[in-house]
Amino acid sequence: MKYFVHETAIIEAEVEIGENSKIWHHAQVRKGATIGKNCVLGKGVFVDANVKIGNGVKIQNRASIYQGVIIEDDVFVGPHVAFTNDRYPRAFNIEWECIPTIVKKGASISAGSIVLCGHIIGKYAMVGAGSVVTHDVPDNILVFGNPARYKSVVCIVFCTSCLCICPTISSSTNRYCIVISSSSYGLSICV
Repeated sequence: MKYFVHETAIIEAEVEIGENSKIWHHAQVRKGATIGKNCVLGKGVFVDANVKIGNGVKIQNRASIYQGVIIEDDVFVGPHVAFTNDRYPRAFNIEWECIPTIVKKGASISAGSIVLCGHIIGKYAMVGAGSVVTHDVPDNILVFGNPARYKSVVCIVFCTSCLCICPTISSSTNRYCIVISSSSYGLSICV
């Protein structure tokens, strides 16, 4: 085995786990799920049947990823994040429809957020802690609140701080920054 699974984790049949991935205490990964390379699934994470998780994904403790969710590479999912997959959940509905949700490359979803099904969280987008995502989140956008609403633009490339605040050139990264005004403060995109 070229990956680690804690002895208390439950991994069902027909699960694919990529090289160097780690699945910690009391996690459960259901049949048909795919977990990419270099992923970390924290304590008590639930990954439902047929979920697709890309490479380099970090899923923190007690997050719940239900069937129909696709998580692309390099995504961060904070503790206690929950994804839904049914627009009209009823215990007695035997004909319910699984609605897909996609989290694009490099996106981050902070602690305690809820992502309602049928939405796309864009590349490098950020969802603030405790948010309820009820609409698509465009690439490189920060949203937070209930419901989650647009707050600012975030960096499109990796730098020392994801929310770069620099007027023209960042002395620490030597990257040029374009200032974007958002409400009462300026944010920048480092390029």
